[in-house]
Amino acid sequence: VSEVIGLSENGETPSTTGTPVDKATLASFVARVFIGGSNAVAVRISSLELPPFWGAAARSVGAAAIFWVILLVRRAALPRGRALLGAVLYGALGIGASYALLYWGIQSMPASLLMVILSLGPLLTMFFAVGHGLEPFRWRGLAGAVIALAGIAVGVGAEIGRSVPLAALLAVVVGAACIAEASVIFKLFPGGKPLPTNVVAFTAAACIQVVVSLLAGETWVVPRAPRTTVSFIYLVVVGSVVLFYLYLFLLSKWTASATSYSFLLFPVATAAIAALVLGERVTLRFVFGAGIALIGVWIGAMWRPAREAAAARVRRAAERCDPPNPGCA
Repeated sequence: VSEVIGLSENGETPSTTGTPVDKATLASFVARVFIGGSNAVAVRISSLELPPFWGAAARSVGAAAIFWVILLVRRAALPRGRALLGAVLYGALGIGASYALLYWGIQSMPASLLMVILSLGPLLTMFFAVGHGLEPFRWRGLAGAVIALAGIAVGVGAEIGRSVPLAALLAVVVGAACIAEASVIFKLFPGGKPLPTNVVAFTAAACIQVVVSLLAGETWVVPRAPRTTVSFIYLVVVGSVVLFYLYLFLLSKWTASATSYSFLLFPVATAAIAALVLGERVTLRFVFGAGIALIGVWIGAMWRPAREAAAARVRRAAERCDPPNPGCA
């Protein structure tokens, strides 16, 4: 596992750098995978009583309130300048728009399918990073995207238009794209610390989702059933506050593409949890298609030939080399 996810900020692995994996970062990654995988199940349960946009808004309002309390207690300063703009954009896209779309889409599809679509995150992040000039274009990434889309088509193609409406599928895809673009934006506006950034991000997201809920004419209710109430509290405290703190912590340590690798493992956690909690049936066709999709994501965003990795290390070493230093030629 450490060979795959132990990526440093420059994209190298412990096997290529000889340095040990940071245990705190590795633990954060594993926790993020479990929490992220269980979130889709909790959203499905909370949606039994809460309208989609209001469910997303109430979650963001609760998370923003907790972050504000922590910020005031710790007397931390809010981001300013470009960092503030980056936090607002990150929250508007990565939380506000994406979660409104995902909450709406998951009403019409299994939690495990939603997470398979979200596993496209590394590929989408890579393409957006290329568009912003943060990473070079790789044909391998395009090939991986084609394979991943083929896998999704194999796994759920027959269900599109029947049990899975096309509109819901597109909403989840756009939601995944919003999350991917938000992680790239966070790297474009450096300097923001996790806590202040989350305060601004969730506040911006809550404002957007509240407006969308009002425009949709939803009825604002509070969960009453114990199962729904527990799921909602879990989403606010663990699925939002803890998860997004871990996410931004990982973004501060790794590249945007490396951080998004957690999406590759989300479907595994979701399928297991959904089967236990929701009784969702996982067909062999879905497993086969999901496997193809995950392989495509791995090829496009994770796999790196040894020659290419070695050339990148030499290039970065040359860029870091300071001529006056006796160790540099």
